[in-house]
Amino acid sequence: MKSAVETLNPTRVRLTVEVPFEELKDSLDAAYKKINQQVTVKGFRKGKIPARVIDQRFGRGAVLEEAVNDALPKFYTEAVNEAELNVLGQPEVDITELKDGETLNFTAEVDVRPALEIPDYSGIEVEVDAVEVTDEDVEKSVEQLRERFASTSPVERAAEDGDVVTIDLEAKVDGEVLEDGIANGVSYTIGSGELLDGIDEAVKGLSAGEEGTFTSELKGGSAAGKEAEVTVKVTEVAKRELPELDDEFAQLASEFDTLDELKADSRKRLANMKQFDQATQAQERVLEKLLELVEVPVPEKLLEDEINTRKHNLEHHQLAQMGLTLDKYLEIQGKTAEEFETETREAAVKGIKTQFVLDELVKKENLNVNQEELTEHLMRRAASSGMSPDQFAQAVVEGGQVPLLVGEVARGKALAIVVEAATVKDTNGETVDLSDEDEETEAGAGETEAAAEETTEG
Repeated sequence: MKSAVETLNPTRVRLTVEVPFEELKDSLDAAYKKINQQVTVKGFRKGKIPARVIDQRFGRGAVLEEAVNDALPKFYTEAVNEAELNVLGQPEVDITELKDGETLNFTAEVDVRPALEIPDYSGIEVEVDAVEVTDEDVEKSVEQLRERFASTSPVERAAEDGDVVTIDLEAKVDGEVLEDGIANGVSYTIGSGELLDGIDEAVKGLSAGEEGTFTSELKGGSAAGKEAEVTVKVTEVAKRELPELDDEFAQLASEFDTLDELKADSRKRLANMKQFDQATQAQERVLEKLLELVEVPVPEKLLEDEINTRKHNLEHHQLAQMGLTLDKYLEIQGKTAEEFETETREAAVKGIKTQFVLDELVKKENLNVNQEELTEHLMRRAASSGMSPDQFAQAVVEGGQVPLLVGEVARGKALAIVVEAATVKDTNGETVDLSDEDEETEAGAGETEAAAEETTEG
């Protein structure tokens, strides 16, 4: 076999392959054997039909077609390996010449990873938010905790903001009560915004035993997205009562003995959260600067596939779970279809560039992934997916996704190296030391690669 490579552009090549006919022998034998098992000829046992009889009865062309289909993947792979190409996706193959007994010639056009030059990135400088925890932040945190320990007690008066009401609901569309449009004994906090639009105005001012009606667009169910007339009946009004902010509350709501100790712990936790956010912000901004330094051509076919994958995942997974159509989602977001298309394309381009650049860094820095790092990453991914580590690991192995997880960890390590080399200052002009945040930076890098959806693997 002889092969040659022609570069069509920085992300696409054409392979020209010439195969001497004797190298098709194994595939021809396999073709005769396969046809033998599929056909019957009077006077011959199944599987024992001579090749000349198959040629006479069914045509040599059918045998050649079967043999070529069997041989093409093998010769294509040999040509790719010989040229040391890093291919992306499936090739477009064209058989240019097939002479029985002489030669098989074909071409294969395929996208390839572009050759990248990673420049010196040690001069990257970024600014991040300063880690500042105010008294107001602490008070808000403690107040949220206080809300969780609120109690309710029934009252004999009209419902007000903040009250917890028990209600019965009945939804009609075009005058007909929906099969799934009746709900009784629903507990709802007025002003929480957790149910239907318009319910707060309808319920406020009603006492137990009274009812009101309002129109609202249904968010889910059989008539999701349709306007419904909803009747709401209040069966109980209860007032929420917050516990006093004192040492007794601290003992009730935490492991601390005093309110001051509880507030000190809240301040510490908020600082840790803001430090993590700061590290994530540094990672994102360093990555943006790195991508600006590297010229990264993006294969158009790969980009279109990535855009379609993102749209599919959004529309048929995320939005479907929420009972939303794409049009309704865009309406809620206040975006036009054109803006959505632009944002999706930009995100896809960034995702692909991110993976190309970080993979090049992995190769340049000779980074490896050990079993402990892979296990830690698997545990994090399992937690974010809502699966147990064992379930997630089984799904990964069965789906052949282990190499993809290894790639995510390696790219996280590559990005951590760049972040460590960069100069990071906060909005107060102070240099930020992220040395203690390396693990979080590597963990957070998984979100960055997620943008690429691993579609760049060929």
